[in-house]
Amino acid sequence: MAEARPADPLSVQRLPEHFIVVSYDIPDDKRRAKVSKVLEDFGERVQYSVFECRLRQKDYQRMQERLRALLVLKEDDVRFFHLCESCRRKAKVWGRKPRRAPRETIIV
Repeated sequence: MAEARPADPLSVQRLPEHFIVVSYDIPDDKRRAKVSKVLEDFGERVQYSVFECRLRQKDYQRMQERLRALLVLKEDDVRFFHLCESCRRKAKVWGRKPRRAPRETIIV
């Protein structure tokens, strides 16, 4: 009988799209700029070091691969928060940047 592997805390269930909040604290300016550029390819910046991303599983994996190649794990801190649709709708946003409606995915 095969031994069950422990679940990866960053893994995502195989659903069509996931709402993921990514935050980071990176002390090196050059690395921080590169991480920011990668995240701009996958989501919307909502604060200086916070992005909201609506991703399919393969895009989430691709984003993680690109980020992992840039990071120095002894210095950098990147966090991935997965929110279900119900939790996302319950989130309160105070301040100047209102929450936008989710974009529809269009494949050409």
